[in-house]
Amino acid sequence: MENKDKQPLKDYARYSSLGFQMLAIILLMTFLGIKADRWLTLKFPIFTVVGSLAGVGMALYFAIKDLLKK
Repeated sequence: MENKDKQPLKDYARYSSLGFQMLAIILLMTFLGIKADRWLTLKFPIFTVVGSLAGVGMALYFAIKDLLKK
């Protein structure tokens, strides 16, 4: 009985930590892109765009890898 009660909490912790990990990856890559654009003083923020898209791709990769692992 005790194991059944802990399973939803375990699932909640797993998925909420996955969400925070995805958010951290996307924010970090976007931040690095912004810093690169400011450092190079570019007119179009290409590194911000590329960094945020790369962050989304990396976050999805890690999420799928984690979800497929049992």
